[in-house]
Amino acid sequence: MTKVFDETEVKRLQEEVCEANLELAAKKLVLYTWGNVSGILREANLVVIKPSGVPYEKLTPSMMVIVDLEGNIVEGNYNPSSDTPSHLELYREFATIGGVVHTHSTYATAWAQAKRGIPCYGTTHSDYFYNEIPCTPELTPEEINGDYERNTGIVIVRTMRDRDYNAVPGILVANHGPFTWGKDADNAVHNSVVLEELARMAQLTISINQDITGIQKVLMDKHYLRKHGKNAYYGQNGNKE
Repeated sequence: MTKVFDETEVKRLQEEVCEANLELAAKKLVLYTWGNVSGILREANLVVIKPSGVPYEKLTPSMMVIVDLEGNIVEGNYNPSSDTPSHLELYREFATIGGVVHTHSTYATAWAQAKRGIPCYGTTHSDYFYNEIPCTPELTPEEINGDYERNTGIVIVRTMRDRDYNAVPGILVANHGPFTWGKDADNAVHNSVVLEELARMAQLTISINQDITGIQKVLMDKHYLRKHGKNAYYGQNGNKE
């Protein structure tokens, strides 16, 4: 295939995606090969993603696989992650995202296996996710036995249809685990780390008080909007993290 992309930009993205994958391991969100990070070059419609089944300690930037938005390998000596079709579906439908992460982190996956969204119980949650982190419906047998990985992406998009994917940058896939996204690969990892901690906090909260209700909307609005609203004032020089 003739190369029609900027080699420098692709190399930069390979380095960013490799570093983001290594950050998942550093933050203890993955064991063995349980997860993946991707990033996209929107101007070239190219996605860079972790190779399938390669342990994190062996990853290098040159091993990151380049695919187009149809899943065709453009460059790389490895097979891309088996979750690539899920990532591609999110890139096609969520036009402003630049990175996607999937993990099987413990607490978030426990909520996914319980088929429950994570309610907003406090201000820490509100700082990053506006309201509940939803859980998808189960895939149907036909979806599982069909184009399974793409259908995983489709059920995520369908569940997010009436939600703002920028205000809720992550989801739980029923019986499976969490997916997050962000402005780039690093930001998507950041959201994955936060989602796992929110899942842990929520579990501890309901273990202390099973009758707890969600946060007051006015307080949730205050904390989310002071970081992400048009009049946001949290952070320095526009850094809202």
